[in-house]
Amino acid sequence: MKKQVEEKIEVTNPYSGQSIFLTEEENKIYLSVKMAELIGNYKLMQKQISKFSRLNPKAYMVLLD
Repeated sequence: MKKQVEEKIEVTNPYSGQSIFLTEEENKIYLSVKMAELIGNYKLMQKQISKFSRLNPKAYMVLLD
C-alpha cells in the first residue's frame, strides 16, 4: 500500500519575507491566527498561536514570532 504524500502549502511572513511550507492543518490554524488578529479577537488568537507553536515550532518562529 502506498503512503499518501501530503501536499505542502508555502506561506511567507509579510514582515520578514521568510517562507516555510505548512501542512493543510497547520495552514488552517495559521490563517485562523491571522483572522483573529484582524478582527481583534485576541483570546482566540492566543489560543491558536499556542496550538500552532506546539504543532510546528519551526514554522511558528518563521511566521509568528
